[in-house]
Amino acid sequence: MKYGLALARAIDALNEAVGRGARWLILACILISAANAIARYGFNLGSNAWLEIQWYLFSLVFLGAAGYTLKHNAHVRIDLLASRLSPRAQHWIDLFGHLFMLLPVSAIMLWFGWDAFLESYRIGEMSTDAGGLARWPIKIVVPAAFALLILQGLAETLRKIARLLEPPPDGRT
Repeated sequence: MKYGLALARAIDALNEAVGRGARWLILACILISAANAIARYGFNLGSNAWLEIQWYLFSLVFLGAAGYTLKHNAHVRIDLLASRLSPRAQHWIDLFGHLFMLLPVSAIMLWFGWDAFLESYRIGEMSTDAGGLARWPIKIVVPAAFALLILQGLAETLRKIARLLEPPPDGRT
């Protein structure tokens, strides 16, 4: 289990770096949005490419930070019942959720996201809007983001297993 927890810490570091990088993308999105609004309404200049780059940056932040969000236990949860259970029962619920919901759904999204990216790349997919951007580069974000989420899900699973293997504090099994 020692090596599993070391792997979990390495995955944590990766998703922490990606999450911290996403902060800068938010700033870039805000600056581009402000500049685009000033150009559009102040100087009657506009570009679909500038609008699309905002969407792309938002996609990078939203999808790319999913693993970071899981690491910090900040995903939306329904704790109405779980909050009344013991920490050990909560670990069992989380373990079940990771193994039977998070990881399988993320693997499916990775699989289909990769296929969508490959097809988009193959045809050189472009925006249908005048002056828009290439679409295929942003499509790699879906499989990459779900790969990071799978890694973080594995890290969390390893941690839950380690906690469940610890003897209970009161000595009961």
